[in-house]
Amino acid sequence: MEACFPFLGVRKRRVPPPPVEGDPHHRNIAAAARTFSFEELAEATRNFRDEYLVAGREPSMYRGRLKSVNQVVAMKLQHLVDRNNVSTEQRNSEFLARVLMLNALRHPNLVNLIGFCADGNHRILVHEYLPLGSLEDHLHDPSPDKGRLDWSTRMNIAADVARGLEYLHGKGVVCCYLRSSDVLLGVGDGYHYPKLSQYELAKDGQLLDGIREARDFPCTIAPETAMCGKVCRSSDVYSFGVVLLEMITGRRPFSPQAAEEDRDLVTWVIAHKIAASCQFGHDCCDVLVLDQARTLLEDRVEFRRMADPALQGRYPSLGLKEALTVASMCIHQDPAMRSPIGAVVTDLARLAYDRSS
Repeated sequence: MEACFPFLGVRKRRVPPPPVEGDPHHRNIAAAARTFSFEELAEATRNFRDEYLVAGREPSMYRGRLKSVNQVVAMKLQHLVDRNNVSTEQRNSEFLARVLMLNALRHPNLVNLIGFCADGNHRILVHEYLPLGSLEDHLHDPSPDKGRLDWSTRMNIAADVARGLEYLHGKGVVCCYLRSSDVLLGVGDGYHYPKLSQYELAKDGQLLDGIREARDFPCTIAPETAMCGKVCRSSDVYSFGVVLLEMITGRRPFSPQAAEEDRDLVTWVIAHKIAASCQFGHDCCDVLVLDQARTLLEDRVEFRRMADPALQGRYPSLGLKEALTVASMCIHQDPAMRSPIGAVVTDLARLAYDRSS
């Protein structure tokens, strides 16, 4: 420890069973964080060359195979410590606190911490590497190497992401700004399994400094978080509801090229269905929009417009309606009226298909 921490001194439906030893997505759940030398991490990435960068929202993220664990991992460069700087002790304490928090979070639907490096002035976190990229890639990237997700897979992913959030909430932890890019995908036994990124976790009820960042993504973040920067379980549920709507509709949270009334996903969904089936308020939901929604709900053709065209009609109509209802209760304008994540897990488990069928 001293070497790396010198400053210390669609068929039958059922709830998928919990993973067991041997499942690929069970790896590292019970393992304690290891320490790695900077030399080993540099060797795995050839001194952190650009070709080893992981594409995505996270900057300074690299991948490489570590010989000591015989595994491809993701390496997140945190910062360099200037030992002549008066803030060095504080930054070291913050890094250690984050390592301890992440190491205590172990779940099949979290990107689990494998280890860390605090060698010299380097501070690096080492996590599992998910080779299939993010949910955002699969929903919105039409590249041929990423197959389209079918309805069954989407509902299983949604249920597993909700389970990951339920676990975090039980630990008093929330995601700061949950987006589809934060849901990473692996594959095992012929199905996709999701894991939540751990890079933007915070304590339940924490007031964040990055309020400006929250305001930059108003379409994916709960209104109260965008206003004051506070994150909590109910704001997590709201953001999850937006991600669920992405999976259902295939639309991005915000589409700048679309017509003005269709740019915001939540507003678009409200106008087409949700406001008609669930009574909740929204800044963009006036009487006219509600009347339009009630009319559209009676029109089966318009109702099917809610589904992602990439599904090509291959989804159960009742399942579509139930999934939209779950999403609607997640994005309620009033935080007190949003479904608790445990209820969301129960509802989505009914929509998740048996992976063994």
